[in-house]
Amino acid sequence: MSQPANTAARRIVDTLVMNGIDRVFCVPGESYLAVLDALADVRDKIQVIACRHEAGAANMAEAYGKLTGKPGVCMVTRGPGATHASIGVHTAHQDSTPMILFVGQIALTDRGRGAFQEVDYREVFGGLAKWATEIESPERTVEVVERAFATALQGRMGPVVIALPEDILHADGGPAPIRPVTPAKAALDPAFVEQVRARLAKAERPLLVLGGSGWTEDAAAAIGDWAERIGLPVSLSFRRKDILSNDRPNYAGDLGLGCNPKLTARAKNADLIIAIGARLGENPTQGYTLFTREQTADRLIHIHPGAEELGRVWTPLMSATADNSLAAHTLSAIHPGRTWHDEAATAHADYQAFSTPVPVTGAVNMSECMAHLGESLPPTAIITNGAGNFAAWLHRFYRHRACRTQLAPTSGAMGYGYPAAIAAKSVHPDREVICIAGDGDYLMTGQEIATAVQYGINVVVVVVDNGTYGTIRMHQETHYPGAARTIATDLVNPDFVKYAEAFGAFGIRCETTADFPAALQAARNAGRPALVHLITSAEDIAPTRTITGLRSA
Repeated sequence: MSQPANTAARRIVDTLVMNGIDRVFCVPGESYLAVLDALADVRDKIQVIACRHEAGAANMAEAYGKLTGKPGVCMVTRGPGATHASIGVHTAHQDSTPMILFVGQIALTDRGRGAFQEVDYREVFGGLAKWATEIESPERTVEVVERAFATALQGRMGPVVIALPEDILHADGGPAPIRPVTPAKAALDPAFVEQVRARLAKAERPLLVLGGSGWTEDAAAAIGDWAERIGLPVSLSFRRKDILSNDRPNYAGDLGLGCNPKLTARAKNADLIIAIGARLGENPTQGYTLFTREQTADRLIHIHPGAEELGRVWTPLMSATADNSLAAHTLSAIHPGRTWHDEAATAHADYQAFSTPVPVTGAVNMSECMAHLGESLPPTAIITNGAGNFAAWLHRFYRHRACRTQLAPTSGAMGYGYPAAIAAKSVHPDREVICIAGDGDYLMTGQEIATAVQYGINVVVVVVDNGTYGTIRMHQETHYPGAARTIATDLVNPDFVKYAEAFGAFGIRCETTADFPAALQAARNAGRPALVHLITSAEDIAPTRTITGLRSA
């Protein structure tokens, strides 16, 4: 028996439909049964993807928001459901991704009693989300959800958490939504743009740094074409390598972990840095060592959608609050009256040299495998990863050639890549989606292969198996050298081929570089979710580790 048409639960779903949400990622729970029932009536508009763990569901929602620019929606039950999902909220916060997490909640009448799975979500998520709230007046349901959309999308984008008391969900939900939320966006002042032009005209060694979220493909193309036309070297921020094609002749590489030393030197020596969207946080600035505050006060032009990020760490020469895409379109009309093609050519040559495969000690050379991946996949292929040194091979040797083809957590969250791949393939079933995962990384959310099989979401995952938590082992050997000092980093893994097959997926084992192309092709042609079990050596943890045994962070 269906519920009345005007309950708070139905108003929540009405607002999702009004705002173009076409899928919800969840683990079902009794605390929000009324919302699930309302979703049953809109199956033609919203696909509900039930996951095997709330961390998987939250990571899928975060990836959806990153890929589409619309808030990714996740629904979980109270208590452990919410705390399991908190990883996705943290990643959305760190990565500036629009996301809304709905959490089933105890009845309002039971608050403060220590009821079953009772949690104060404002307190728990207050530091993780842009806004954490609870619907307490059912007639204001649409108001709260619309505010959640606006909050998630405006300024520096991010996550919102809404708790749903189960008794409220059955009450009269008040007025219906009237129109979709249109987020407010700031643009650059013409006087500021003229100052940028004047500063750029005087620069001898300028560098453009792009980062952050919310980029449209046309805005990325506009700023990319402009920079290429005037020979302005461009670097992309940590795990934002897909904003511009890495094949552009002025592309200098990405500022992140294991950064090209020649790029860090270029950034340090630049006499003008124009940063759009990038927060210039710990990883892009090499642990806050790339600049000094005195240097940035003399040469940094910082543009960011969140005013609170400007001057947070670095004193800028000039700063402005603006939407990344609007700022890019505006700046791409500047005529500085000079060009820097020699600088651009040198910067791109440095990038190309750094992305050339390197020797390793083991039978699988990850640099060659990742280079092959870039050569064999179409430009529109979407690549995902979680956290671990395996990702350093991907980021250094894979070339992104189209906007919104990278899903990677700047939060450094293990277990992100595989759920992200499932979300991406569900949004773009016609595009190839490949996840590169470490062995420890994959098994944090690897059970979501059941979700992929259930919904026919045919993603490919390459599990890079070196039998260790490699990043931590590397740091142990660096900071605490000596015989038998490594601890808690060895892994005993399953046969990942049999693991995949047990779920009804395709699995194939690969033990040499020469066998990787055929194994990858077999997985791509499998016609079902597929896994490549790639056996690598723990001695080849990262590209920055030399074959003489010296380890580097």
